[in-house]
Amino acid sequence: MEDSLRLQSFDQLPSAAQFASQIESRNVPAVFVGCVKDWKAVSKWNPSNGGLGYLEERVGSFMVEAMLSQTAPVFYGDLRSHERVPLPFSTFIAFCKWHRQNVGNSCSINSNSQGHQLEESDTEQGCSPFVDAAPKQIYLAQIPIINAENEERVQLETLQEDIQLPAILEEKNLSSINLWMNIAQARSSAHYDPHHNLLCIITGRKQVVLWPPSASPMLYPMPIYGEASNHSSVALENPDFSIHPRAQCSMEYSQKVTLQAGDALFIPEGWFHQVDSDELTIAVNYWWRSSIMSSLADHMDAYHLRRILRRLTDREMDQVLLKGSTPTWRQESNVDHSLDQAGQSKDLKRKEQEQHSLLLHELRPCALQALHELVALVHDRVNASDQNQPVSSDSTNGLMCSKTNEQDKTLTTEIFHLEEDPVAKNLWILEPGIFKDIFVAMAHNFPRTLEALVLHLLSPVGAEVLTRKFDEIDQQNTEENRNKFYQIFYGVFDNQFAAMDAILNGKESFARQVIGSMEI
Repeated sequence: MEDSLRLQSFDQLPSAAQFASQIESRNVPAVFVGCVKDWKAVSKWNPSNGGLGYLEERVGSFMVEAMLSQTAPVFYGDLRSHERVPLPFSTFIAFCKWHRQNVGNSCSINSNSQGHQLEESDTEQGCSPFVDAAPKQIYLAQIPIINAENEERVQLETLQEDIQLPAILEEKNLSSINLWMNIAQARSSAHYDPHHNLLCIITGRKQVVLWPPSASPMLYPMPIYGEASNHSSVALENPDFSIHPRAQCSMEYSQKVTLQAGDALFIPEGWFHQVDSDELTIAVNYWWRSSIMSSLADHMDAYHLRRILRRLTDREMDQVLLKGSTPTWRQESNVDHSLDQAGQSKDLKRKEQEQHSLLLHELRPCALQALHELVALVHDRVNASDQNQPVSSDSTNGLMCSKTNEQDKTLTTEIFHLEEDPVAKNLWILEPGIFKDIFVAMAHNFPRTLEALVLHLLSPVGAEVLTRKFDEIDQQNTEENRNKFYQIFYGVFDNQFAAMDAILNGKESFARQVIGSMEI
């Protein structure tokens, strides 16, 4: 877990301005210890203080929509795993009373839980006098106290008198305030919310495991087109790592916090969270739209989507290349680097003046060795593709390359992983100056080898590496020197546009493959 994503803890609520500028804007979770302990609800709703009777008296038999799950004590967000059933609030309270009398305090969170294991409850199923379902299968989840988006859904408005709007939310445009109440020990599946969330514990205890949005690939979110796209598809009670292998590493990206009665937790939008609740835990949460989401205009959605996909693609391409090989630049080993650095500017100027006439004997030993290896790789790849093609010398210096038929386009390889392509792997470890010298030397001495490499052997990952090396050269050279280099490089080809197409098509193919493999 990066330090910048670490959960913050505060002993008191900051001001609304401090919260907005120092906490909410960072989009990192924060816990506020004891910040709602003075609410009336904390004392009046407590089952140990007659809170169940109080709640029954306040709400009565008002109909609420309860979650009934066949996978309890785990509650999944997917509609296939649960159903929403209308239930008089008084009936739910009767469940709570029955459970408290018959089970006592035998259920509690396993504080050593690693996010994928849950202790078995001692509650026996099928012994409720009210319905066929066991009490632990029923959960009041997201029951509206206030709902700005749909006032008709408000079911528990009468409870608003017992809670107070936290000072940090006074200037927020709230979407809803909701009640969460479970009878027996319960766990919600890992999911994220599309709103900022302030979770306030009234009674009981909750343990929350948090993952940043960047850990999404480890949690395998449901398909974006699905009804539960914000939920992880990893089974919590019995994860199958053969189906979800990355989930084995998910806890490395997580952090855990235990919330007691009176505490509150800020969960930013997009953060995955899995919540374990002790029996008879009651909580209230506040949802509000983030400033980023509030400022998004509908007509800009397609643009923002493209920008985000581009950012994700660039980041994933970086990861693919870094996984394949550590980009340790290949340099001359027996050189006094202090003298080498002192002479770099003079050497660069000389290269700019003499680049067009660079000969093999002028190459540094490490560059000459890398050139020999690169030409040999091209030679071997061409020969492996067609053993029947004649091999002829590409120059008088003895480095050989297959002469390829101009119409034969079958040699191009569809390789997307750096470790699978020796040509791309060799280019990746070259320092920009050596890379430039090698290709200038190839253009002058082995033009057909360079032509075969670009037009027939350049894999998608090879094209990506090649263009990245071009970028490094561009950053280290003057405009005049850059132009000379590209004139020499592309001057080898009878059709310069065909060479550019081969490089750009390979680069785009690599990006398409990365996009297709991304887990979002």
